[in-house]
Amino acid sequence: MSRTGILSGGNWIVDHVKVVDAWPQQDALANILSQSWGNGGSPYNILKDIALMGGTFPLEAVGLVGDDADGRAITQDCATHRIDTTRLLVSRDAATSYTDVMTVQSTGRRTFFHQRGANAQLGPEHFDFTRSRAKIFHLGYLLLLDRLDAIGADGETGATKVLRAARAAGFITSADCVSDQSGRFVATVAPSLPHIDYFFANDFEAGRLTGVALDGDASRDPASMMAAAKKLIAAGVKSWAFVHSPAGVAAASPSEAVWQPSVRVPPGDIKGAAGAGDALAAGILYGLHDGWPMGESLRLGVCAAAANLYDTTCSGSVRSADECRALGTKFGFR
Repeated sequence: MSRTGILSGGNWIVDHVKVVDAWPQQDALANILSQSWGNGGSPYNILKDIALMGGTFPLEAVGLVGDDADGRAITQDCATHRIDTTRLLVSRDAATSYTDVMTVQSTGRRTFFHQRGANAQLGPEHFDFTRSRAKIFHLGYLLLLDRLDAIGADGETGATKVLRAARAAGFITSADCVSDQSGRFVATVAPSLPHIDYFFANDFEAGRLTGVALDGDASRDPASMMAAAKKLIAAGVKSWAFVHSPAGVAAASPSEAVWQPSVRVPPGDIKGAAGAGDALAAGILYGLHDGWPMGESLRLGVCAAAANLYDTTCSGSVRSADECRALGTKFGFR
């Protein structure tokens, strides 16, 4: 049987997004100007974004939510966006994970306060790859999945086992990580890279994994970002490594290198950047699933990320693929 669709697993999160007037100093006060509910977590964001962009292939969820109002809201939202939740299981002893996303109104910069909840219980036994005919399996976020990040007695993480099993079952594998501050990048993420076909990392994450300096101006330098992407390929990523920042995305394979600058969204239009990296990944995976050239897939990725900036939630302003691409036509690229 031919494979079609995307199966995505990992963090299923409810985002409680609060827009504040300023980021306060310790012990000081900031005013909450507005608040909203939204989807969060790599698999949730990516599958919902692809549905909103008009992807016609099957979308399948795998993970854990709690037996609570947030968990039921996730299931209902997935049904609305034709995401199959057969493998989105309910934990009876942990709450649905949530994140308080604090977004500064004037800059769009955001800070996350995360409750790990049911996601912390997700383990290799929850992934049965014999029950899906999807083409791509995406896992995220590495470094935010307690049991899958844990290094076992055999020296392997649970995520490594899951990704290896997915490739053995015939999936193209994809993964993303979170901007963790603990210094665990090399020990926890690097062992999984040889089992990943498509790997996504922002400038912070790629810098910690590769040692390439991507702070300050370097985060906007295509050559530095491409150097990091190539190092990820050298570290084992099978097909394509994607390193992104607000400046654009560098894509490297064992034989190619492609740079795509970001859309010049007017600063006054930006409402928030939560989920922008997932929107970029969703656009790229949409194109790669359907066999588009890499350049075309990257353009949809940066245009989807641009569309994402028009709302404080992760998917509130993502529109059809044509409407996303229209932003690139309207504003041009950096």
